[in-house]
Amino acid sequence: MDEALRSPGMNTPGENAPGTSLLGQLADVDRSDDGLRAWVAERIRRLDADDRRSADTHLVKVELPAAWGIELYLKDESTHASGSLKHRLARSLFTFALVNGWLKPGMPVIEASSGSTAVSEAHVARMLDIPFIAVIPRGTSPRKIALIESAGGRCHVIEHAEHMSREAQRVAEEHGGLFLDQFTHAERATDWRGNNSIALSALDQLELEPHPVPRWIVVGAGTGGTSATFGRYLRYRHLPTGLCVADVENSAFFDGWVHGDPGATTETGSRIEGIGRPRMEPSFVPGVVDRMIRVPDEASVAAARYLSDRLGRRVGASTGTNLVAVAQLVTQMRERDETGCVLTLLCDTGDRYTDTYFDDDWVSAQGWELGPWRAELERMLPIGSL
Repeated sequence: MDEALRSPGMNTPGENAPGTSLLGQLADVDRSDDGLRAWVAERIRRLDADDRRSADTHLVKVELPAAWGIELYLKDESTHASGSLKHRLARSLFTFALVNGWLKPGMPVIEASSGSTAVSEAHVARMLDIPFIAVIPRGTSPRKIALIESAGGRCHVIEHAEHMSREAQRVAEEHGGLFLDQFTHAERATDWRGNNSIALSALDQLELEPHPVPRWIVVGAGTGGTSATFGRYLRYRHLPTGLCVADVENSAFFDGWVHGDPGATTETGSRIEGIGRPRMEPSFVPGVVDRMIRVPDEASVAAARYLSDRLGRRVGASTGTNLVAVAQLVTQMRERDETGCVLTLLCDTGDRYTDTYFDDDWVSAQGWELGPWRAELERMLPIGSL
């Protein structure tokens, strides 16, 4: 070989001593672990199998007066194996943690949750043979605590909802575990274009309906992951559908969205479990939300009871929050002589709230008057019994 063409350190024939070639000089650290890869692969298989076993959730048509030309649909997320909308989130969060290499055998998972997310995550964790600890605020319904524990989870109770995430991180460090952090990771863990996407599922189910493209989609905000999923998908599909977020009392999302303040906070948390937060959470994506409606807590509970009577089965108060916002939007559509359809979510079953939202003494202790709100809903949204 011409000396001018030899690279520094390049061996001539007969000079192939090990470690002296250019490749042999590369820094090379191998951390591959076939056992860990196999463990992760098995857990992804279990998640996929759970998805295959689960039929898609039902789209329930709610009867409104035919003369209005407006259809109302409920995407019934209570039919998931763990009983709520949060089942999708739990699967997505565990998948996200596994494929990112965050979870290892024997490592406990810790979550900050007001109830339904913890129930669903406990269900998924047991399926994956992963220890689970839920950090929950005092006041979480006894029924939800029982569901978490019956699924094999442990509950770590704290006094103030605004300290949940900080305490969950501390517990994770203490136990050598992983803080799953739904409030940060919900919007990025969910594949809004395809896998496990509630938006894709709901719009596919509407294809053969009189108005297959909704005028409005109404959701609440707990992490913000559901509104991010719907809002992104609507833009991705260049659909004219408006996305409305129904927010509750003592939640920071409404004021933060109205004033463009990502640091917005409130002094107390919501009394409607599963939605509303005392701060603007990282997973809430304001730019995909077209409209927000603030709903009083007593209106949410009145609407949950009203819809429960019409459906013949109980729904939770977060579903009631959605229904109040739907009533406002439908009324305004009628005032403008608009026709079309509105889609919202039936988030979870009301059986979890027998000792709270469906207990007259508990409701009275909150100082709530449900009668006027119920009468208003019956006037604005006269739903036929199903």
